[in-house]
Amino acid sequence: MTNLTPSVYIIFGADFLLAAWLFMKAAHYSRPVLVIITLWTILQSAVGLSGFYSDIHTMTGRFPLLAFPPLIFLLALFVTPKGRAFIDGLNIGTLTLFHIIRIPVEIVLFFLFVHHAIPKAMTFEGANFDILSGLSAPLVYYFGFVKKKFGKPVLVAWNIVCILLLLNVVRIAALSLPERFHQFGFEQPNIAVGYFPFLLLPSCLVPLVLFSNLAAIRQLITKKIVTV
Repeated sequence: MTNLTPSVYIIFGADFLLAAWLFMKAAHYSRPVLVIITLWTILQSAVGLSGFYSDIHTMTGRFPLLAFPPLIFLLALFVTPKGRAFIDGLNIGTLTLFHIIRIPVEIVLFFLFVHHAIPKAMTFEGANFDILSGLSAPLVYYFGFVKKKFGKPVLVAWNIVCILLLLNVVRIAALSLPERFHQFGFEQPNIAVGYFPFLLLPSCLVPLVLFSNLAAIRQLITKKIVTV
């Protein structure tokens, strides 16, 4: 990935820090949350820098090691009493604003496509419309939690749409991994996720984005949140 311009790394790095800060803010700057995010980031970064994920012959088989552990951990919070208490204590307004991180991600994905590191289908020029989640997040935050013009049904529906948009690009990313992209008609494989720092997208950012949507939906359904 040496052909990428420094600006791509800067945008992604800044977006990752923004995501970590917003999630920490939603979690009221919980020290355990900070420790978990930091340790997981360091672990995956070290493994990624060793070349473990970047070999195109093994990348597809090793990809689950990036995405599945954090997904399993975060989803498990919904089935344990302490986990649900943590979820219910998150600031739902900040969780909503958190999704602005999806805008820089889409910009980075576009540059990765230009440099032949992912297929066009993973960008907003292809079949990825996830940027709409990021663009709408400030409006939903403002009218839902500042002006209180949006009711719970609108907020739940928005979060569901955001999840569907996310799952769509995750599906494309999985089907375009090196051992699969020819089978599904993609013009080039998705190799970027095997390289640091972009491996932090499936290992950290995607799980946090999905968790933020699901946590917001749980709060909207189970808690008495005044929005209108």
